Amino acid sequence: QVQFVESGGGLVQPGGSLRLSCATSGFISDYYAIGWFRQAPGKEREGVLCTHRSGISTYYVDSVKGRFTDSRDNAKNTVYLQMNSLKPEDTAAYYCAASRWGYCSASVNGYDYWGQGTQVTVSS
Repeated sequence: QVQFVESGGGLVQPGGSLRLSCATSGFISDYYAIGWFRQAPGKEREGVLCTHRSGISTYYVDSVKGRFTDSRDNAKNTVYLQMNSLKPEDTAAYYCAASRWGYCSASVNGYDYWGQGTQVTVSS
């Protein structure tokens, strides 16, 4: 069982950066695919990007390409989402997720383990 604890959200001005962390006391297998989702008020949770077990990343939101990147530190059992050049439309609760089968999906149904979410607010 993998339980993620998320951190790193907050209030940032447009153009600023944040790095979100998802840490687990358990073990994050290299086999797992790691996905990042976000949910804005009144909207459904949407997939942002996912890294397949092969290491290849897929972006589901075109507007974050070139601005968001994910990474993982296996020694720390932690995954990260680096967000640069943030825009007001990036405001949402962000969630990390893991698929134990190693496959990426833009659907929430494709993941087995979730973080509790962390709020990101981009505003001047």
